Amino acid sequence: MKLTVLHQESYSRGHLLLRTFFGWLYMGIPHIFLLVFASIWGAIISFIAWWAILITGKYPQSFFNYQVGLNKWVLRLNARMLNLVDGYPAFGNSASDDKTNMEIAYPENLSRGILLLKTFLGFFYVIIPHGFCLLFRMIATQFLVFLGWWAVLFTGKLPQSWHNFIVGTLRWQMRLNLYINLMTDTYPKFSGKE
Repeated sequence: MKLTVLHQESYSRGHLLLRTFFGWLYMGIPHIFLLVFASIWGAIISFIAWWAILITGKYPQSFFNYQVGLNKWVLRLNARMLNLVDGYPAFGNSASDDKTNMEIAYPENLSRGILLLKTFLGFFYVIIPHGFCLLFRMIATQFLVFLGWWAVLFTGKLPQSWHNFIVGTLRWQMRLNLYINLMTDTYPKFSGKE
């Protein structure tokens, strides 16, 4: 999995203030409303894919592509809401974005054993250790988002290292999401690095 978010040379203070005070209204509500329904369909697809993997050892390609599109949509929205990029995120699974990119390779075969391991023991060997580590990482990320807001407001720039840390948190969360949602057999790294 490759996840990148463009680090802009300069950021719009107007967009920053607009997102801060009205982002929930013009960005959050419409996207989240549609994402709820898209995610319900994604959950149904995951359920069907679980059986397909158990029987055939493959994640159906069209289902996989839908899930990838859904994850890209969430990335576009998160990148704006965390003030990583300016602009308005496009709606839909097939939309493109020049400021965010995510590439997820389609797995030709998935292990039935790992599928069963994730299903019955995933909470213990994946959710608990990653959740514990990510809790502290997300606290640090929110702190940097807060500091980054002030940096953009006063300077029009977001420090590259802060940007990289926040994107790293998104990357770590996405790796975990892909593993739990059966889209890969590769155990997620305890890191936000590429």
